Amino acid sequence: MELEVKDVSCGYARETVVSGISLAVTSGDVLCLLGPNGVGKTTFFKALLGLLRVQSGKILLNGEDIGTWPHRKIATKLGYVPQTHSPPFPFKVLDVVMMGRAAHIGMFSAPSRRDRTIAEEALAALGITQLGARVYTELSGGERQLVMIARALAQQPEILIMDEPTSNLDFGNQIKVLGQIKRLTEGGRMGVIMTTHLPNHALLCATKVAVMGHDRSFAIGTPETVITGTYLKQVYGVDVKVIEAGGKNGKGARVCVPVLPA
Repeated sequence: MELEVKDVSCGYARETVVSGISLAVTSGDVLCLLGPNGVGKTTFFKALLGLLRVQSGKILLNGEDIGTWPHRKIATKLGYVPQTHSPPFPFKVLDVVMMGRAAHIGMFSAPSRRDRTIAEEALAALGITQLGARVYTELSGGERQLVMIARALAQQPEILIMDEPTSNLDFGNQIKVLGQIKRLTEGGRMGVIMTTHLPNHALLCATKVAVMGHDRSFAIGTPETVITGTYLKQVYGVDVKVIEAGGKNGKGARVCVPVLPA
């Protein structure tokens, strides 16, 4: 599976928010999208999901332009995990996850036994089967985020799009969610595109990094080539050092360390 973005510009009415974006994500990739607030990351995601028509360029899935696809078809290929989710009713977790089957169920049909099995498998894949009978609104923030990932997995997508999946989580739950993201892409099972405000998260789990700047600048490449002190200074306006730290099996890990003014 390959998602290819070719010189895409998008925005609202006559206002262009994002322009000249080109990238490709295949099964097995984790692409982290970085950038300060207000540069158009959410607008770009809306275009990827078919919720916003591109002003120019193309978004291709396996060579097909999704601009001609109905939303239901897009939802069978692209899963989405929102930054936050607060349901109005106290649904059971398993019911929330089965909502991810909506694109595969007829408008007036009820979920089948197969849909329930797929939802249970999604919970099992994330190691949270024990949450199935719990009430979603009573879960912790980290547990809710894992349930949202399970709901997206129940769509059986080939590319998973995640809007700041570690937002508002404590340190432990951030690492757990990032670990699950890496496991989802192992063996080329699917590709992931995720936004984050933390370059260290990209260094931890990404195979590719893209950075959007306020001046509509855009860079994409490996974490090692894109996440540099010089480029982070250009984009965020702060001094950062990227250093080598100890890692497993003698392999060093790169981390970003802010340089506070004296």
